[in-house]
Amino acid sequence: MQTLAYGFPKLGKKREFKKLLEGFWKGNLTEEELHKGIENLKLKRVENYQDNVDLFPSNEVSLYDFILDTAVMVGAIPGRFQPYKGLKTYFEMARGKQALELTKWFNTNYHYLVPELENQDFSILDNFPLKDFLFHQRHGINTLPKMIGPFTFLKLAKLIKPSKGGIEIEKITDPETFEVLLERLMPVYQEILKSVVEAGANIILIEEPALVMELEPWEWNLIRKTYEVLSKIADLWVLTYYDSVSDYLSFIELPVRGLGLDLVSNQENLGSLKTWGFPKDKVLIAGIINGRQVWKADLESKLREVESLLKYTDNLVISNSCPLFHLPVSLAGEDHLPPELINKLSFAEEKLTELKLIKKGLEGDPEALRVITETKKALQVSFGQKKEVNERISQLTERDFIRDIPYSERMKLQQERLKLPLFPTTTIGSFPQTEDVRAMRAKFNRGEIGAEEYKQFIRQKIVEVIKLQEDLELDVLVHGEFERTDMVEFFAQKLEGIATTKQGWVLSYGSRVYRPPIIFGDVWRSAPMTLEEITYAQSLTQKPVKGMLTGPVTILNWSYYREDLSKEQIAYQIALALLDEVKDLENAGIKIIQIDEPAFREGAPIKRRNWDEYFSWAVKAFRLCSKARPETQIHTHMCYSEFNEIIDYIAQMDFDVISIEASRSKGEIIEAFENFTGWDRQIGLGVYDIHSPSVPTKEEMKEVVRRALKVLPRELLWINPDCGLKTRRWEEVIPALKNMVEMAKELRQEARL
Repeated sequence: MQTLAYGFPKLGKKREFKKLLEGFWKGNLTEEELHKGIENLKLKRVENYQDNVDLFPSNEVSLYDFILDTAVMVGAIPGRFQPYKGLKTYFEMARGKQALELTKWFNTNYHYLVPELENQDFSILDNFPLKDFLFHQRHGINTLPKMIGPFTFLKLAKLIKPSKGGIEIEKITDPETFEVLLERLMPVYQEILKSVVEAGANIILIEEPALVMELEPWEWNLIRKTYEVLSKIADLWVLTYYDSVSDYLSFIELPVRGLGLDLVSNQENLGSLKTWGFPKDKVLIAGIINGRQVWKADLESKLREVESLLKYTDNLVISNSCPLFHLPVSLAGEDHLPPELINKLSFAEEKLTELKLIKKGLEGDPEALRVITETKKALQVSFGQKKEVNERISQLTERDFIRDIPYSERMKLQQERLKLPLFPTTTIGSFPQTEDVRAMRAKFNRGEIGAEEYKQFIRQKIVEVIKLQEDLELDVLVHGEFERTDMVEFFAQKLEGIATTKQGWVLSYGSRVYRPPIIFGDVWRSAPMTLEEITYAQSLTQKPVKGMLTGPVTILNWSYYREDLSKEQIAYQIALALLDEVKDLENAGIKIIQIDEPAFREGAPIKRRNWDEYFSWAVKAFRLCSKARPETQIHTHMCYSEFNEIIDYIAQMDFDVISIEASRSKGEIIEAFENFTGWDRQIGLGVYDIHSPSVPTKEEMKEVVRRALKVLPRELLWINPDCGLKTRRWEEVIPALKNMVEMAKELRQEARL
């Protein structure tokens, strides 16, 4: 038996990747210096693999996104980026003015760039797998070249098609079109595979997570044909993850050398394996170590599981269940956490050690067996329960999930109270967190300044941002969120039952990182969390200031959560804590409260047959925390997911206003509202992409609104950026918002004509 690990975080223990990338973008590093820094990071990173597992891949350190790399690799460059000029074009596709759409990677908080297929021809533009295999080879490191498979690439891509109004960008759902594209793509993959085999690769890893989606028979037929061709060139190991494969028998019949199954996300793959067996001539890559959760594995149980798997195959490789980049790099530096919690945790480095221990334990190594026994004891420690929390949950009734009067009546009360103009303007919540903000927070966290000095600093920032918004003539203001490190971490630090890390950074996209909290016990609120800053901001202006909360589903989905309680119950615990905050804000006179749920779609199961169960409690959790007075306007915000797929569930949330991303997707989300009968809620259109440093013109933003006005009444439309402004610079934000407000005024003038 061998061990394989893949997807180890590229970020680095000290966020070296982030610093390199941002240094290059700021002009502090040359292209040569960037590449040299990345090469050093690769060599340091690979040491983790070498110390713990038998097999590991190359081609894992993308400069932005591995799906973007795949698009470049096969020459899928839309016309607006032609001619392709290396890194300049690469980063224009990622974060330029006309960047590719950004959306969630399956049901995770990683974001990938959606490939756009325009000319429908493919050719090798940059052979990343070969280059990286040769790089490691030159340093005496034997790796397995890895790449995204052709089926997954096309399944996630969109097709650019001409239409009466210009172009349409849509998913590839027509079987004939998909087959034609796959046939055109195949020669490129064949050539790439041949190149790495000629360079000395013995086994090639192909990631095909799309095989866990609900696939039609015609799709499985195309997958089989694809691998009949590709398997003639090389020994291929096809990896799947995040869920069970949609057709186990079709999967195990694929003519490839190895097949990877996720045995952690649910029990379906294991059940199928026990029912149908596994081919004797293939390698089973068993994903038994959880790549998405930070809890230590019960290694005694895993040892028994491996022994059981060996009954079905003599060719067993044990691995992580999915890529490890969903985890922080290492537990080192987290000594502030309680020992009883630390003893239960396992980050990416520790996951590799777990694979090593299982293999050694199977071989009878005494030290490995001792550690396995000690791990079992640590996992048995309980954190207890909060009686009051569980009593509140048990006493919930249907009335707790329903606002007092219908939306049509609430809307009139809110309009009378707020007196907002047509096309009201606002922002999503955060404003730039510049060096001075981060430096002052660091001083406070290190104890170099006191609480009162830090509080006064934050208050001054609030004064400045309220004045700026009034000068810009925004209609609904925010307090800027200068006291918040992250929209989830901030609340995690205020809530009981949740721990936060110091170095537990995870990449979300590009160079953007966050530290997922760890929900280890019952969640409850011991004191108000946002009241002081919001009420102070409101005292500075006559215009309404939004209360800003992160919703229960997002806090849950962007955290590592306990596994001894259902996600539904955890969501309700968080929702009740947020409801207490909503009541406090209302009592303090706050008229608008925004409860962000960007991870609402992300947490949905990959297979749609399981959606109803998930969305049932997800909707109820939002409704529970947003049960405000009728005159209080409840907003929510969602971004960078395929929300048009879940519009029916979104409508059940019973908010008053929703703000959505509409810029990168070229307003595609608007089609969902066009096809939804009876949509009556107000919509804040994300008219410009905050993830690009480019300043949008009034005309570019107006085009998004014009498209919306074709299907939605103007009385329903708000105008806002598509996300928070925390990561942008003031010199980008101010002119962008100025253009946005002027554009809204022009729309009002046009409406009067």
